[in-house]
Amino acid sequence: MSNTSEFKRHRRLRSSASMRSLVRETKLSTDDFIYPLFILEGTNIKNEVPSMPGVFQVTLDRLEEELTEIYDLGIKAIMLFGVPNEKDEEGTGAFIADGIVQQATRKVKEAYPEILVVADTCLCEYTSHGHCGLIHNHDVDNDASLPLLAKTAVSQAEAGADIIAPSNMMDGFVAVIRKALDEAGYTNIPIMSYAVKYSSAFYGPFRDAADSTPQFGDRKTYQMDPANRQEALREAESDIAEGADFLIVKPALSYLDIVRDVKNYTNLPVVAYNVSGEYSMVKAAALNGWINEKELVMEKLTSMKRAGADLIITYFAKDVAKWLNEK
Repeated sequence: MSNTSEFKRHRRLRSSASMRSLVRETKLSTDDFIYPLFILEGTNIKNEVPSMPGVFQVTLDRLEEELTEIYDLGIKAIMLFGVPNEKDEEGTGAFIADGIVQQATRKVKEAYPEILVVADTCLCEYTSHGHCGLIHNHDVDNDASLPLLAKTAVSQAEAGADIIAPSNMMDGFVAVIRKALDEAGYTNIPIMSYAVKYSSAFYGPFRDAADSTPQFGDRKTYQMDPANRQEALREAESDIAEGADFLIVKPALSYLDIVRDVKNYTNLPVVAYNVSGEYSMVKAAALNGWINEKELVMEKLTSMKRAGADLIITYFAKDVAKWLNEK
């Protein structure tokens, strides 16, 4: 072209690493992350999850070493999942005072009170059938399950949980849990609702870690159809009306359009769950030398924030914190 004034010089703002950093619109920080932990009953056990390299099930006596690493890396929040020895039809281990998550919560608050404990509030890890509620006529009974979920939330708050995160996808679960928490005096405990949770094939490795695979059928009658977009806004709208304080979109990577839709719809904090399958695929490719793991993970998590996520639940939290601290 003879007249160079006829086009824009966008490359001026990409000319060096310092220039690119100066104008970068989306940045990751350890403040963005919630790190999931799987708490196992027993003693002196730290099991690596076979399908999730670098992720461990730990017993209570090994929990503090995990917490020390998390704290030293600057990660401010963890999400607790329980792996009990015994299960029953009602998922009793989810709501008893000495349940594994309740014990772990108390231990976290004794060792590192500054770390925020997000308690996963569901029954699937504790039921003998692996579903997220009571079974009636070979299906999950929505309304009969709600009181047990409310009991679980209250017991977790009593143990010291900072945030209740119900993941069961029962209709009305936020309303029932909010009412139960308020009546028990926990009016200041926020609810981080799994508002938009799809019935996804990306959950497979998590079920290894949490031992929560359904013993029959699937969860498609209560988790969302991956083909649906507008339904996500209906779910979010209901949870907002019922008293949710955060909204989770799960999974994250294949649902970035939903993260943006939910962010545009509400002024509540939006949380993207970077789920186990998304983690395991990257780890497998990295172990085979097919990708640059650091660059890919940073790009992937940045895409979640760019799509509108305020927070990210991710198994990569420790890895990314180390990379950020290297800077």
